[in-house]
Amino acid sequence: MQERLDTLITTTVTGLGYDLWGYEYRPQTESALLRVFIDSDQGITVDDCGRVSNQLGASLDVDDLIPVAYILEVSSPGIDRVLFIPAHYALYVGKHIKVRTRLPVEKRRNFVGKLQAVNDAHIVMEVEGTVYEIPYEIIDRGRVVLDIRPQRKGGKHA
Repeated sequence: MQERLDTLITTTVTGLGYDLWGYEYRPQTESALLRVFIDSDQGITVDDCGRVSNQLGASLDVDDLIPVAYILEVSSPGIDRVLFIPAHYALYVGKHIKVRTRLPVEKRRNFVGKLQAVNDAHIVMEVEGTVYEIPYEIIDRGRVVLDIRPQRKGGKHA
């Protein structure tokens, strides 16, 4: 089912002319949540999200891929975007990210710090002066951390 869902979402989003940033599928016993993130070089509007939501919802209903009642959310990835694949992480090397793991790494499951390196197997983060190597297979969620500190002259943070 996961492969069919992946194909349907990818085909629908790209067929409408958008890039699929990623999606989250959270099945429950009696309901499910499908959150789809779309992107484009021109940005994403509410109308774009509505267009994808209508088309994807109709396709999901016809193919009956989700066997329970579900909520479908379609949005842009936003500036604090969720990171799904190694290529997403690679875009943010040198930036601050937040990662939650399913299993502890050195007795921690939550990390907020600077992403130092990325490869096909794991990410390397510096958190409070300590460097952690975190395998993708145990990452529950990664997200870009928005830096909202005021800028001083010369582009340096206060």
